[in-house]
Amino acid sequence: MASRVSAITLVVPDYEAGLAFYVGQLGFRLVEDVDQGRKRWVTVEPPGGGTRLVLARAEGEAQRAAIGNQAGGRVFLFLQTDDFARDHAAMLAAGVTFEEAPRHEPYGSVAVWRDPFGNRWDLIGPPAG
Repeated sequence: MASRVSAITLVVPDYEAGLAFYVGQLGFRLVEDVDQGRKRWVTVEPPGGGTRLVLARAEGEAQRAAIGNQAGGRVFLFLQTDDFARDHAAMLAAGVTFEEAPRHEPYGSVAVWRDPFGNRWDLIGPPAG
């Protein structure tokens, strides 16, 4: 049997805010947006494909409190690119907030950024050659 992680739930304040950032600002592709009555099944994926994000509207106090803190303040998600400089520049131009300047690690070029909901991400590119 072959398995893989196909999607990760990302709690957002509301669907439209999630779509505005991930699709409108960051350039992710909207895969599904299915109305299920009181909620929607909304999935997005990076331009190159891969693991999808299920944008889940927070319901209730506990879920609202988890927005931006699903990993307890640690970097939660990792966006891998084949061209770090290109994508770092594009993200800056799109208004993405980076917490640090790019740095070079043995595993690749990396910079931590936050989405507008407080989730910490790594942008990771190939190791410097």
